[in-house]
Amino acid sequence: MDFYEIVRTRRSVRAYQPSVIPEEVLERVLDAARIAPSGSNRQPTRLILIRDEERKRRVAELCHGQTFIATAPVVIAACGRDIQYNRGEWMGRCSVIVDVAIAVDHLTLAARAEGLGTCWIGSFDGPALKQFLGLPEDVEVVALTPLGYPQGDPFRPPEGRIPREEFVMEEKWG
Repeated sequence: MDFYEIVRTRRSVRAYQPSVIPEEVLERVLDAARIAPSGSNRQPTRLILIRDEERKRRVAELCHGQTFIATAPVVIAACGRDIQYNRGEWMGRCSVIVDVAIAVDHLTLAARAEGLGTCWIGSFDGPALKQFLGLPEDVEVVALTPLGYPQGDPFRPPEGRIPREEFVMEEKWG
């Protein structure tokens, strides 16, 4: 499958097979996230893999009851260390969020290339999740994703996207 097909068919998956992900497949997906670029090569991203059934259930509860999360064989918490670096101007502390998001995007695309499903989770109780995962003071959870083989065939071209003419502007807004 070529890159553009991967991008075109990546979807948020909310139903997973219980199949274990082979370690070599998991390593390729994790490595795609590891080598993602970050501003000034600061690399603030860290991933926590959660495989224990009870811990996955608790994470799902902390994600405002999104129980499907716990059905995947692996749940990944993408965390960012605040390295006190202001990328400049309005970005401020947002730079760590951008860096972690780039890594998660690499991870989701690599997962699709491997036939795995993901679902970007941004709705969660941050302080409770931080405590549950034992994060240091200067580290925050930025996003989570379940990871596993999808049930059914969720990979189809997108629907309901705005037209290119509305999405891309030339030279200025409007």
